[in-house]
Amino acid sequence: MIEGELGSFLRARREAVQPEDVGLPRGERRRTPGLRRSELATLAGISVEYLTRLEQGRDRRPSTQVVAAVADALRLDAGDRLHLHQLVALSQGTELVCGEGCPGERDVPPGLLSVLDRLEPTPAVVVGRRTELVAWTDAFDRLVRPLGMLEGEQPDLLRYAFTDERARSAVDNWSVLADALVTWLHLQSGADTGAVVADLSASLGEEFSSRWESRPTGTPDLGLRAVAHPEVGLVRIAPQVLLAGGGLTLVVLLPEDAAAQAALDRLVGMRPGGLRQVSP
Repeated sequence: MIEGELGSFLRARREAVQPEDVGLPRGERRRTPGLRRSELATLAGISVEYLTRLEQGRDRRPSTQVVAAVADALRLDAGDRLHLHQLVALSQGTELVCGEGCPGERDVPPGLLSVLDRLEPTPAVVVGRRTELVAWTDAFDRLVRPLGMLEGEQPDLLRYAFTDERARSAVDNWSVLADALVTWLHLQSGADTGAVVADLSASLGEEFSSRWESRPTGTPDLGLRAVAHPEVGLVRIAPQVLLAGGGLTLVVLLPEDAAAQAALDRLVGMRPGGLRQVSP
């Protein structure tokens, strides 16, 4: 993970909180967007010097008490708190991916391919650090190919979401998809992330770059919560994320409800009830 992810998140959230939101006067000479460091430090009960070190990436091992105090002071919601704890875990060496990039990450290990084979007929996909789709089940193919998601030599969910107009009608809530993919990229950061983001900002445009800077805290599960399939209609999905290592992540798309279960059964030619939904 590149240095500064934790600090950048804290700084972005501090600048998004207005003084009046936390009971502080705005004053007439305020130039800082949002809260000043001194104000947040006072609210969290820590020193300005320590908060500065956190935001500058010079201290990446805050205690759980400090993390909770800062989260409370910023009035973070549940999604932001989860994201913050994930970044703290990453900053302390609990890496989700290889730190210096994974040159061979598109070569799916035979064992993982075997897992995919065993998952049939469940929609499942192996995803790389940059949201590239590197291997998938036939059921996943049947679910998303009609949506245009698998076109091109190297299917890429970020590029699909931000450059393919079909994405906005194919995915029931496009904003959830976009936030989840940007969150994925933040959490899968490596040494090359700066260059990757610069390239993506140039090719994907303002909608991507503004989201990257604002640091959304969508759940890092690809954001495929509901897709509109031309044959079986709206399919509600509960993505299950399994870290496979080597820069690869396995995402299994389970039906969210009985209607989705029936739709996927029809799509993959299973007997009714062949695919199990998440909740009974």
